[in-house]
Amino acid sequence: MKRKNISLSLFLLLNSAFPFSQQKPTSAKDLQDALQKKEQLAQNSIVKNLPLKNIGPSVMSGRVTDFAVNPDDPTEFYVAYATGGLWYTNNNGTSFTPVMDNAPMLNIGDVAVDWKNGTIWVGTGEVNASRSSYAGMGLLKTEDNGKTWQFMGLPDSHHISRILINPKNPYEVVVGVAGHLYSGNTERGIYKTSNGGKTWSKKLFIDEHTGIIDMAANPDNFNELYAAAWDKDRKAWNFRESGNGSGIYKSTDAGDTWKLVSDKNSGFPTGDGVGRIGLAVYDTNTLYAIVDNQNHREKKEEKEEEKKGLQKEDFQKMKTSAFLKLENEELESFLRTNDFPKKYSAEKVKEMVRSNEIKPSDLALYLEDANANLFDTPVIGAQVYKSTDGGKTWNKTHDDYLDDLYYSYGYYFGMIHVDPNNPDAIYIYGVPIVKSKDGGKTFTSIDAENVHSDHHALWIDPKKSGHLIDGNDGGINISYDDGENWQKNNSPAVGQFYSVNVDDEKPYRVYGGLQDNGVWVGPHTNEEGPAWTATGEYNFKSIMGGDGMQVEVDNRNPDIVYTGFQFGNYFRLNRKTGEQTYIQPKHELGDRPYRFNWQTPILLSPHNQDILYMGANKLLRSMDQGENWQVISEDLTQGGREGDVPYGTLTTISESQFHFGLIYTGSDDGLIYRTKDGGGTWTPINQNLPKDLWISRVIASEHKKDRVYVTLNGYRYDDFKPYVYVSEDDGNSWKDISSNLPLSPVNVIREDPNNEKVLYLGTDNGLYVSLDRGESWQAFDAGIPNVPVHDLRIQKRAKDLVVGTHGRSIYIADIAPVSNMNKDEMKNALTVSSPEEIRFSSRWGNSYSKWMDPYTPKLPITFYTAKGGTAKISVVSESGIEVQHLEVKSDIGFNTTDYDLTITEDAAKKLEKEDEKLDMKKASNEKYYIPKGKYTIKLELNGKTAETKFEVDGGQGERSREAISVPGEPEMEFEEF
Repeated sequence: MKRKNISLSLFLLLNSAFPFSQQKPTSAKDLQDALQKKEQLAQNSIVKNLPLKNIGPSVMSGRVTDFAVNPDDPTEFYVAYATGGLWYTNNNGTSFTPVMDNAPMLNIGDVAVDWKNGTIWVGTGEVNASRSSYAGMGLLKTEDNGKTWQFMGLPDSHHISRILINPKNPYEVVVGVAGHLYSGNTERGIYKTSNGGKTWSKKLFIDEHTGIIDMAANPDNFNELYAAAWDKDRKAWNFRESGNGSGIYKSTDAGDTWKLVSDKNSGFPTGDGVGRIGLAVYDTNTLYAIVDNQNHREKKEEKEEEKKGLQKEDFQKMKTSAFLKLENEELESFLRTNDFPKKYSAEKVKEMVRSNEIKPSDLALYLEDANANLFDTPVIGAQVYKSTDGGKTWNKTHDDYLDDLYYSYGYYFGMIHVDPNNPDAIYIYGVPIVKSKDGGKTFTSIDAENVHSDHHALWIDPKKSGHLIDGNDGGINISYDDGENWQKNNSPAVGQFYSVNVDDEKPYRVYGGLQDNGVWVGPHTNEEGPAWTATGEYNFKSIMGGDGMQVEVDNRNPDIVYTGFQFGNYFRLNRKTGEQTYIQPKHELGDRPYRFNWQTPILLSPHNQDILYMGANKLLRSMDQGENWQVISEDLTQGGREGDVPYGTLTTISESQFHFGLIYTGSDDGLIYRTKDGGGTWTPINQNLPKDLWISRVIASEHKKDRVYVTLNGYRYDDFKPYVYVSEDDGNSWKDISSNLPLSPVNVIREDPNNEKVLYLGTDNGLYVSLDRGESWQAFDAGIPNVPVHDLRIQKRAKDLVVGTHGRSIYIADIAPVSNMNKDEMKNALTVSSPEEIRFSSRWGNSYSKWMDPYTPKLPITFYTAKGGTAKISVVSESGIEVQHLEVKSDIGFNTTDYDLTITEDAAKKLEKEDEKLDMKKASNEKYYIPKGKYTIKLELNGKTAETKFEVDGGQGERSREAISVPGEPEMEFEEF
């Protein structure tokens, strides 16, 4: 609710020592070319058939940006997620089907549906202007419910806010474009087509930093349209959320021409303080607007009696003599109230002042932090205005401030809605959702315990007042009694993960921190489905709130977990006892406060799990699990920039497994440092790399001591080039290994721990793998859509790649076939692999009830071929009996198929004859299943052969596991193999 105001001249002066990055925004043509290149890579990838399995979680959902609801049947609707794509339901949200998984990207700002003809329009690029509001590629359209998508133009729009379809002419569409988030551009404003998107004409353009954030039509007359312009400029270090270009425009000819109606004589706020605006139209005369007013509140004189005790401001200009005269009791109360470390007692602080070690003003400085600019100056915040003359004049509906609605991030919300049947019933939201029944004079909350905070979308049933569908950072809620009670509809796995990690338990557990949904942990064997609702025991458990950040797990005791929320607020958890210990390091009195990144990096030393590193603007180290901290570096950034976003912070830390104290750090302002002596001396090693870019990862190699990988991210300059480098000499020189990667900002790189030639890479538009250390890259996306990949981890024992996506939760891939591949032999290789041991089950082919399908297992088989064709697969017993034969069409590269563990009737008779103890009987599905024993899988393809062995046993061995079953079957235990 507060914002630091910086004049333009002062801002430029402060930044003159820090020239802006030379990186230029990616052009629309280059973006289009990149998307085509990604599609070609996917088609030609040698790993295109290696599946990635989604393990959820879904219960916490992800950020909703819009709804499109069938007005004649509200049980049918589409829901758009910020980075999770478009989903469809025709059973009132009981289940959802993704309809955008084959689209070039899943980032959505708006969705509109022509319900008469079934045409769906999607405006790509979320408009909420957050840290993870990803740019889009323009307009997409489908006429077959998502089977195919057509690109319909506006490729340089980046963020599309609203699509309005003329209800009487579906070929007439008006689109509001917010434009680039981090740079100026001209493809913003209002566009219109009269031929279904074949051609577009720009109808309103204000300037390169002012776009359209909302539009609304008169429900009785499409000729009357309103548009909200938003003048903003976001940088990595500062967000100007308001400007003179913001205002409300009106059209009376279906968007062909526009006139500013929020002028100085209208009664609506004008000037530099006007931020994001939302609109709602009831009829020709009545409409509402909500505005994020960034103008300062009027100062009120504080009464002396309201002040209790010493205040931070008291010390800012206090003289030493006055300070030393303070009563110890009064000073001690101030220190304890403001959480100064206990070592700073009143007497100790006075000694420090008396000896000129610190000044009295340092006590005020101590209480500042990198986020102080968010709260220094109170702004007016959210305001609701109403017009009863079609936008000519406006009046504020309420007398008081709408506190506790937007807080300090009005840019993230900005919507208002009016009940189509009641001009006095309006709904607004930010952190909570509130309603008014008196035209905005008073408001009441309609939040509930099962409704997540941070609201972004609302649909009001035009035929039944009080029937609401709400979209927020935690998914979907539906109410039929005007918000008195809500149901939750969170079946899609659309979690926005920032980070993931794994432990070494059996089954191993996956940990992850999510956008606005805390930190969760669950077994890697999780199967999403509704069965858990019968017991209330969901496999994933919440272990931390807030915006979930990085997770480190003690490899000696997986109950000891380090994690936390934004801006360095970290804890040591003992999951066995439930103990939580706050461990954020505190700076010394007299020093400037630490600057912590939104995603503050932490790292447990691979050499000693008592040693924890945390990155602020300096690197901090604890030798005792976060109890005590020491600074082991100077400032490893460019020193920060004046602004309202913490900047000049560390973003990544890596320590070599070969040498304790060989540590690398990367910062958000482009610096990479190395120390070889545990922080004694530091050397910058980014001299030959692009300047000023966000260092998304520095990874010390697990294979060679002098090898280190680094990825840079230009997203915050609207620069989508992939920056990927490797050094073989501790960072003294670098080699570009981005090679054939399509344009997309890079978030993470990981080495395969078993094969130094194999690398995995996550970008804002997908997952890639290289089998030759970056000389070339393959799209790795079987089963995973074009979603941002934020983090990757490898479970070494299982040889699983765990993929943390920012929009579709977590995927797991069995990477053993890739890890075991020798790139030099791939031109002629034929290989086959499968699980080594399978636990026998008498349930195979049988059912507990005639109402249930038989339990049908499957054994995954993976094979690689240098030449496609029809693969012949034989399953042979130890004595040479062929028990089953399969034929599979294969592509060049890796292929997968499933063996259902059945055997032929002839084989059953031969096995029974060979072993009289066997009693081979058909299961209830009239099939024979493989008995216990040792078997060989033989593969024949193009004149070559390969084989692998597996055993069906009684499940006593540590490496045995249950064969994978189809979803919905009785619960079973999985173990590593």
